[in-house]
Amino acid sequence: MCRPALCLAVVLAAALPPLSTAQAGETAAWTRHTIDASSRGADGTRLADVNGDRLPDIVTGWEQGGLIRVYLNPGPDRAAGAWPAVTVGRVRSPEDAVFVDLDGDGATDVVSSCEGRERTLFVHWAPSEQSQYLDEERWTTEPLPGSKDVTAWMFCLPLNVDGRRGIDLVCGSKGNDGRIVWWESPENPRDLHAWKAHPLVEAGWIMSLAARDFDADGDLDLLYSDRKGRRRGIYWAENRVPSAGVEPAGWPAHAIGGQDREVMFLAHEDLAQNGTPDVVAAVHRGPLLFLRETIAGDVAAWVPTEIPLPEEAGGGKSVAVGDIDLDGRRDIVFSCEGAERKSGVMWLSSDPALPIERTRWTPHDISGTAEGVKFDLVELLDLDADGDLDVLTCEERDNLGVIWYENPTRRGSSAGGR
Repeated sequence: MCRPALCLAVVLAAALPPLSTAQAGETAAWTRHTIDASSRGADGTRLADVNGDRLPDIVTGWEQGGLIRVYLNPGPDRAAGAWPAVTVGRVRSPEDAVFVDLDGDGATDVVSSCEGRERTLFVHWAPSEQSQYLDEERWTTEPLPGSKDVTAWMFCLPLNVDGRRGIDLVCGSKGNDGRIVWWESPENPRDLHAWKAHPLVEAGWIMSLAARDFDADGDLDLLYSDRKGRRRGIYWAENRVPSAGVEPAGWPAHAIGGQDREVMFLAHEDLAQNGTPDVVAAVHRGPLLFLRETIAGDVAAWVPTEIPLPEEAGGGKSVAVGDIDLDGRRDIVFSCEGAERKSGVMWLSSDPALPIERTRWTPHDISGTAEGVKFDLVELLDLDADGDLDVLTCEERDNLGVIWYENPTRRGSSAGGR
């Protein structure tokens, strides 16, 4: 049972007014830059600074190509070209890849999650010498034995769950045997047979995993989106790690919203700019879902608001929140799948005269409609160091690969049309 002060209530919100008729033609063009398009089915980008130069590097799984590739950020002056890259592993049907120094040796490894016929988690061990990081021969790949053919693995979150030993892994999957599993790190993380699996939550199709202390008890809980099945929706799962030596039970899951939707990737950012992180989620063939956390007395309530997508967009896949046009207000960037002859990446600006839950959102194009059908995770970061946020993503149907779109705001245009 959760504490009374943290019991969640869903408060219905009035529907938003329709999107304005302003179209992407009012905005300056976003230039697309290709980091890598050498394989097939780029499926997600995850970030970390792996070489200590304070620049975000990228790891991507290529689902159809069967590759896990790392890209080292060359710096703003060379970011528009191909990035230095290395194939760190070759596996079938990778759905996700994430950076993590799993053995604590100072070299950043990679963990990949595979579905399809592979149905295994893999560790790609990095060379200990930074000078060898781009040498494919110095990388080694091992399966996590306990994960083999257990379920279709979809997403992995490195997280020190219990505050003991090294970093753990929290991994989500899909299908009839879908679940969220905490993989507890042993004394020797290199001994992959010693990693212990603790099932936490049953699931249908895990899309997102994030960490936050929702109940203010000093440990990190889980925020997740579950796309399919009888428990679909957005939840937070309460960390219930017991004392050492005691087998943990499943974690209680508390509904945030979206139980009547096929929720996709989510962002956990302060869209309302009131100091409290909100949840913004894409919905398959539906509107974006904005869930604003409020406190009424001693009860936490998640207030849902639907944000319709413009007709020229594909179906929602991923979202990110940031100030795109540098006007001091948070905007929404979203990516799409099913974007044949439609825009696959767009951003939405809000009307400053209206409160965030009733604002009118104006759509602006990023990707155009000529190329790209199935885009994935979006990340906002200033890759060219010009002071505005660019958009990093990947596209797997037209094989545009790992790409980023250059924000035109600092080029002197009125990117928001205002």
